[in-house]
Amino acid sequence: QVQLVESGGGLVQAGGSLKLSCAPSGRTFSDYTMGWFRQAPGKEREFVGAISWGGSNTYYSESLEGRFHISRDNARNTVNLYMSSLRPEDTATYYCAARPRGTSLRNTDYDYWGQGTQVTVSS
Repeated sequence: QVQLVESGGGLVQAGGSLKLSCAPSGRTFSDYTMGWFRQAPGKEREFVGAISWGGSNTYYSESLEGRFHISRDNARNTVNLYMSSLRPEDTATYYCAARPRGTSLRNTDYDYWGQGTQVTVSS
């Protein structure tokens, strides 16, 4: 069974940093685009960023203003989301997702999802 497992969420003060990790299991995702999405209470799930299968191309939501960075280690089958200068509005459940084709900003284009990890930024 294919699973994506996120980790690294927690409580952080505004201005702080946090690293989220996604560890796929059940198959290798080295040939998949990996994406990160987030969903705050009462809001729709939104695109955070994505990284191509080889890691050479990354895409981010413009609203993040360059504060987040995605990397992947295919040898370890791991994808990381580095978040810095965190703001209270970054508070959300963060999801890792995978799709076997090119990058997409639409959550409906992703085939596999993790269970999510909560990030709370206090002011």
